[in-house]
Amino acid sequence: MKKTLFFLCATALCLVACKPQEVTAEQRINIIFDTDIGNDIDDTEALCLLNRYIDQDRINLLGICLNKEGENTAKFVDIVNTFYGHADMIPVGRSRNNGADGSDPETNYAAQVSRLTAEDGSPLFKTTGIGYEDLPDSHILYRKLLAEAEDNSVVVISVGFLTNLARLLDTPADEISPLTGKELIEKKVKMLSIMAGRFKDSEPEYNVVINIPSAKKLFSEWPGEIVCSPWEIGEIVRYPAESIENDYEWAGAHPLKEAYIRYGEMPYDNWMFDPTSVLFAVEGDSMCTLTEPGTISVDDEGVTTFTADPAGKHRYFTVDAEQAKAMIACFKENLTAKPACWEE
Repeated sequence: MKKTLFFLCATALCLVACKPQEVTAEQRINIIFDTDIGNDIDDTEALCLLNRYIDQDRINLLGICLNKEGENTAKFVDIVNTFYGHADMIPVGRSRNNGADGSDPETNYAAQVSRLTAEDGSPLFKTTGIGYEDLPDSHILYRKLLAEAEDNSVVVISVGFLTNLARLLDTPADEISPLTGKELIEKKVKMLSIMAGRFKDSEPEYNVVINIPSAKKLFSEWPGEIVCSPWEIGEIVRYPAESIENDYEWAGAHPLKEAYIRYGEMPYDNWMFDPTSVLFAVEGDSMCTLTEPGTISVDDEGVTTFTADPAGKHRYFTVDAEQAKAMIACFKENLTAKPACWEE
């Protein structure tokens, strides 16, 4: 009886939180997405979720900033956005000379999926033919997108390395804007929703440790609100392999499924680190619990520490078992849905 009641409560919570809401153009959330896609499969889940929110008319995806290098990384993003019918409306930026190469098809699912062909030898997935070498640097794309945005209107979602954001902080005034990067952030960015940190123990978290100087700069110099989805969330929020195996057959070939089965040995329930940052940016704390305000610091080993402070601008969120079930149900509902551009 208790298990049945628990399941019903979790399901009801998901249905309330995930129900598409009528919004006006002014109420749509303006988002810039920063990702190391190709590194972990949950970046792809996060990107598909963002495309789903576009279909629901709940967000404007202003741009995607890559922080993993390689032509196939950009091509894979183009594949996903084209699959949902949104590629032409989303500018993409690249990150040069950051030491993170995504071109190896042996270790990078984005490269593997980008090279898939149909039986006749043609590419399995359509693209717009994005030109990687022609893409702007991500920190420059940030400046352009922020300069064009209304004040206090942009939510940045970062689910990868912190190189791009650190570089943005260091940008000077230029022909794009008379404001420095830090001034643009302070004026234009409403919140940074970031997958980073590990607060349950004293272990370093990957997105932080991959570039510790950038992480230190971000948490010490970012002028606005930061909300972290920490490593601990992934321990209990996992996408079920059975959904990958059974819920995507309608597509014939779905970029998420093709990437998922190449990322790890099936069947596996993947840790959903990155999509939770997207979920928080759009749904708020309807399926999680925020800490009190405080300050997050990063030491020389990449260990993150949260110190409560009423004047602090940093928080992170936690989830209990019921909230985790609601999140997973919400992810399944949205990720398995047909894109709006598909005709029955």
